[in-house]
Amino acid sequence: MRIGQGFDAHRFASRDAGKPLWLACLRWDGDGIEGDSDGDVAAHALIDALLSAARLGDIGTLFGVGSQSDGAGKHGAEMLQTTVDYLNEHGMRPSSASVVVIANRPKIGKRREEAERALSEAVGCDVSLTATTTDGMGFTGSGEGVAAIANALVEPVEPVRQEA
Repeated sequence: MRIGQGFDAHRFASRDAGKPLWLACLRWDGDGIEGDSDGDVAAHALIDALLSAARLGDIGTLFGVGSQSDGAGKHGAEMLQTTVDYLNEHGMRPSSASVVVIANRPKIGKRREEAERALSEAVGCDVSLTATTTDGMGFTGSGEGVAAIANALVEPVEPVRQEA
């Protein structure tokens, strides 16, 4: 088994930007998050954790960076599924993962189980989700943005044995 860690942070989009808020593969009420993709920091941190554990780089390595990248316009769940396919192509599979969202909003508690199901379905293993605030400190505490930290375990895929 191998462990990896990932981190992501984004600013909230302006109210007039009209961007939907995506977090942990779910749409939430409120202003969206800036980014070339849907800005889902939970999914992005998890992608980095999975790739790190498999020693396959990071989200920029797999999807590129910027408005013309392979990740531009994509949702976190789609990006996670692409990441898992990439891991499988390289002989690895997710075993377990955990994500911590750091933000004042949205409030995760009422939708935690739904978010865990969505993340777990996208990755193909159990994913736990927790949330915290920074008690008013920093950009997350002042409400300017949202961040996430993720850890993931991956393991080698057992080769399929063919019978003689």
